[in-house]
Amino acid sequence: MPYANINGTKLYYETYGSGIPIVFIHPPLLTSANFRYQQAQLSAEYQVITFDIRGHGSSRPSDVPITYKLIVEDMRQLLNYLKIDRAFVAGYSTGGSIALEALLTYPGLFMGGILISAMSEASDFVLRSRIRIAIGLSSWKPAVRLLRLGITWGNSDSLSTFRNLLEDSKRGHKRNILELYKYSLKYNCTDRLSDVKAPVLLLYGEKDWGFKRYRKILQQNLRRSKLVLLKAEKHQLPTKAADEINEAMRHWIVQAVVDKQTKQKVDEMENSIPEAFIVEQKATGEQSQYLK
Repeated sequence: MPYANINGTKLYYETYGSGIPIVFIHPPLLTSANFRYQQAQLSAEYQVITFDIRGHGSSRPSDVPITYKLIVEDMRQLLNYLKIDRAFVAGYSTGGSIALEALLTYPGLFMGGILISAMSEASDFVLRSRIRIAIGLSSWKPAVRLLRLGITWGNSDSLSTFRNLLEDSKRGHKRNILELYKYSLKYNCTDRLSDVKAPVLLLYGEKDWGFKRYRKILQQNLRRSKLVLLKAEKHQLPTKAADEINEAMRHWIVQAVVDKQTKQKVDEMENSIPEAFIVEQKATGEQSQYLK
């Protein structure tokens, strides 16, 4: 199995395909197995990178408390280990919060973000109650089995998916899972969303009623975002709406790359314009497209 010895730990990772890299981040208790459909369907066009957060799945337990900043640093060092200079980052549910932290911490590393059923904060009563219940169940060994069964079954589109998710989740370290749940309860980057300069794709299920609030927060505060709302779908999009979200990612990444290349060409053309020409245009009040 592929492991990377980085940042004082041993991370399990998988990489499929070639092309523009996309690194995926899972939420607490689940593992990179949650992105099997993304590995299978996107790797023909992109380099799909998945990893188990430290203390989850096949990655080694963490001796230091788990925070989003720690996970983001693990991810940065993993990409460096794989000799990847630039990538898109995709996060599911709480993994989307980690993706936002990555965009804020290392803007030069990530070309854009893909947020799947994600949030920048956990501020409503229902979600906070659900996280607190998960914290409570994670604290007691017999109860964590019930939590594991509930979450893996809820994210399964078939019996085989359920078995795969369940087996991988069993390898997780109880203390690290608990730490990640606790951190997700207090994390809030809403007031920093306007600092995210990269384009962001928002993927949500129309029937994910509890997260309607969070998609609106992201839409209102992110500078450059596109929302794709999937009809008749709920929260568990990577497994239960894989075809739809994978197609949406394909189209969006192509457009994001084209837009970036166009901007680079415009910047190059602007830099090649003689200073006298620029001064003349400013003086006459007739701005050309290169000066905007």
